[in-house]
Amino acid sequence: MTTYVLRRILYLIPTFFGATFLAFLIIQMAPGDYLTQLELDPKVTPETIARLRSQFGLDRPVYEQYLLWMNNLLHLNLGYSFAYQAPVLEVIWPRVVNSMVIVIPSTILLYLVAIPIGVYGAVRQYSLGDRILSFLAYVGLSVPSFFLALIAIYVLLQIKFKTGVLIFPVSGMTSSGFEQLPPLRQWLDIAWHAVVPILVATANDIAGLSRLMRGQMLEVLGQDYIRTARAKGLAERVVLYKHAFRNAVIPFVATLGGLLPSLISGAGFVEVVMAWPGITPFFLDAIANQDLYVIAGFLTVSLVLLMIGNLISDLLLAWVDPRIRYE
Repeated sequence: MTTYVLRRILYLIPTFFGATFLAFLIIQMAPGDYLTQLELDPKVTPETIARLRSQFGLDRPVYEQYLLWMNNLLHLNLGYSFAYQAPVLEVIWPRVVNSMVIVIPSTILLYLVAIPIGVYGAVRQYSLGDRILSFLAYVGLSVPSFFLALIAIYVLLQIKFKTGVLIFPVSGMTSSGFEQLPPLRQWLDIAWHAVVPILVATANDIAGLSRLMRGQMLEVLGQDYIRTARAKGLAERVVLYKHAFRNAVIPFVATLGGLLPSLISGAGFVEVVMAWPGITPFFLDAIANQDLYVIAGFLTVSLVLLMIGNLISDLLLAWVDPRIRYE
């Protein structure tokens, strides 16, 4: 097991440098940079532009910029945001925290709902409940998250127009006068605003995960050792949850590697549609502004979390299935 762990850790080193260089190279392939926009401002002199390019190393070749950025990165310095005039980490961290308000509860809710639905569909195959859940899953797979968010906003506004009561906010993260509220009321206000984004972000993923769980359970339930366990007279509950479920859930262990980067990647376009100040709107603004180090810093943090998550997944898989570490 020790050899397997060391081998997996050593694989991460070339992966990190190769992925960061590729990401940095792709970012550099975009025409112009943030300072190109300043050249169109008549108030900014060419001397100022040249000084800024020299200060941030933008006048150097790509490989030198990468080495300079990597040197700063090894010192836990993600660079400097041109648009916000502040270190990248200080700029992105509040947005990451805002995204976690949606992502962490939605991830927990996703697994708590999707796995039981998948198990039920496999155990009660072709029953009325299974057919209804399968239909809803197909609908969920076909509806994009941003469109589902628009539907939720429309329904809430229609309820408000007819009753005069806004059950949940349709945009933003806080109410007016948020700063004057006591700490507990502030948390409750954020939670109130987060209910709809959490439900929308979860509903879009439940469909795929529940179908995957259903398929895995059906495959395992058809194995010879399940029939043998039933032939020995084991209780159906023991057969399902001790033998079948334990093996069916193995592919889900492999998906744990994506949980860590998802904590900072945000809830996608749900944040954009519902005006939630998370990482996705911020990242899109950074791309539009060609804020080089913000983009590179965000991709790097995501990459590191993805590698750590995959390492954890590999170790869990090796623990669950000992055959893996001997391959």
